Amino acid sequence: MSEQYVTNSIIIEANAERIWDVLTNPSETKKYMFGCETVSDWKVGSELLWRAFYEGQDTVFVKGTVLQIDAPKLLEYSVIDPNSGIADLPENYVNVTYALEPAENKTVLTVKQGDFSKVADGQRRYEETLNNGEGWNPLLVQIKAIAEEIDATE
Repeated sequence: MSEQYVTNSIIIEANAERIWDVLTNPSETKKYMFGCETVSDWKVGSELLWRAFYEGQDTVFVKGTVLQIDAPKLLEYSVIDPNSGIADLPENYVNVTYALEPAENKTVLTVKQGDFSKVADGQRRYEETLNNGEGWNPLLVQIKAIAEEIDATE
């Protein structure tokens, strides 16, 4: 199987520092990631959890490890859904990379997730991430709205 990645980009009218805060601040991530907050110290090699209260319990929906960090330009981490039934082995994690590039008082945010061709149940996971061809676009629209709302008041 050839490599399978989902890649989406969006232009945000906010500086990279503001967008970085939206991507890493637990109170901000809850606004766009289905109520999940990030739990991490954001250091290379550290654990990253996406958790929320669900049906009265503190539940981890996604877990992984911080792989690269160069604030506010690049963030890469691995992910797996611990509730998916897929073996929690390093070879079953996919990577998510956020790249932020300044562009004339705006920032281009690109998200790349994969390689799904190398993980257990990769085709299904790839198709779920694509979400009818949308990929990360619905989340990027929300990230844009959050970043621009606060940035516009500064």
